[in-house]
Amino acid sequence: MITARVEVRLKHGVADPEGDNTLKALNLLGFEQVSAVRSIQTFEVDLKTEDEARAREDLEAMCRRLLANPVIHDYSFEVIPREALEAR
Repeated sequence: MITARVEVRLKHGVADPEGDNTLKALNLLGFEQVSAVRSIQTFEVDLKTEDEARAREDLEAMCRRLLANPVIHDYSFEVIPREALEAR
């Protein structure tokens, strides 16, 4: 089995109300040094394969077809090394 982490974020210039509201709240709480907050959605995906190349192809397709809207989102993914999973 292969596990991957997918991050989906809004493209530069797209409004991020969640990030903006979090920034305002942090500033109100006294964290004036915070100048920007961006929200990022993270998915952890388990794939029933040991073929990393195939997993990467499938992850790319998942991002393009469902996990991200290509008009407003950028995305990235990484295969998580088995050692990192075992260390959890």
